[in-house]
Amino acid sequence: MRSTAIARVIGRRVWDSRARPTVEADVVLAGGAQGRAIAPAGASTGSGEAVDLRDGGPEFGGLDVSRAVAGVNDEIAEGLHGLDATDQGAVDAALRDLDGTPDKSRLGGNALIAVSMASAKAAAAAREQPLWACLAGSSGKDLRLPLPEIQLFGGGAHAGHRIDLQDIMVTAIGARDYVEALDWTAEVYAAAGALLDARGQLFGLADEGGYWPAFDSNEAALGAAVESIERAGLTPGQDMALSLDIAASQFGTHGRYRLAADGRSLDSDGLGELLEDWLRRYPIVSIEDPFAEDDPEGFRRFTAAVGQRVQIVGDDFLVTDARRIREAAAKSAANAVLIKPNQAGTLSEAREALDAARESGFAAIVSARSGESEDVTVTHLAVGWQVPQLKVGSFARGERTAKWNEGIRIAEALGGRGELHAIEDLGAVPIR
Repeated sequence: MRSTAIARVIGRRVWDSRARPTVEADVVLAGGAQGRAIAPAGASTGSGEAVDLRDGGPEFGGLDVSRAVAGVNDEIAEGLHGLDATDQGAVDAALRDLDGTPDKSRLGGNALIAVSMASAKAAAAAREQPLWACLAGSSGKDLRLPLPEIQLFGGGAHAGHRIDLQDIMVTAIGARDYVEALDWTAEVYAAAGALLDARGQLFGLADEGGYWPAFDSNEAALGAAVESIERAGLTPGQDMALSLDIAASQFGTHGRYRLAADGRSLDSDGLGELLEDWLRRYPIVSIEDPFAEDDPEGFRRFTAAVGQRVQIVGDDFLVTDARRIREAAAKSAANAVLIKPNQAGTLSEAREALDAARESGFAAIVSARSGESEDVTVTHLAVGWQVPQLKVGSFARGERTAKWNEGIRIAEALGGRGELHAIEDLGAVPIR
């Protein structure tokens, strides 16, 4: 047996950042190298995502993963035995064949993505390389770091729907390097906390580590974000810009959108007009899921209206699916995509989605999920696949800072502070 052949696959139940069970997998190779990975989980999910296998029943609110773990230890372990871990495509194809369903529901997308990522890490360990270098296929001396998108305020499904918008994020568009981008974000995050505290609007942290505020309206969050940038001594629109995750599927369907924080209901055109007004008045460079996943025409009209000056990102709408990305590109519905490996179910399918985005001229962002862990695979994917943007949540909570900090280590390994991608590398949309 080759030293990179899979000898053992081990699954276990561990815990994510929302105190919910999730799947961890170890892949051990014949030569002794091994990799470990933990499946994340989303709260705001698209209907086309790979499906996590949960137990149901009374324990842990029905969210236990004992069946998914058993599948890793039995069927998956047997089915992958002897496969070469350095052939990621073959490993992932075997995982898909073992599951046998289009949505990964039989063995569970959570089981498959944990094993897929662990196999990639084992292959990298066998080559005595970090995962990012193994994915890049080179020593990596010319690699760049992704521009961080970092949550400032949480809302929607991540913060009890106190506001309708799910993420109000900042991104350091004027930073010279990755380390400076994080430095600036730390100052803005601290300023935002002090601002909310002074106003009596601070109610803790949301799922992804951003502040859980008590704003009177959705737009109030935008104003507070801009004020936080200014209080940090930075210039909105020049040093730091805003990035929004509307997550419209959470409050809209069939072309109707209920903005509870604002006390009004809008159709697709009305929501588009509201977002265009915000674009005119606030330094917004990216808008994720501005319409519900069942409203492709809303995406198309909005992209036609503002797609030359802002990223319009598909998340629930595109669910890291190469076919959906190509269809959206053909209709000019969006111009960017989130790459979430667990939406696809395997690393190979996530990479296919990224390739489809690049072929279509879409910008791309590697993204973590709201239910996360200490696993830092997404940071390695962003660097190794040379994706120009990374979104992992806020600047607080260990499961978030683990990923940002891993970027600092990678930058150091590359010999500096992490040269960022040039603005033109971000895709068809000029961000600045």
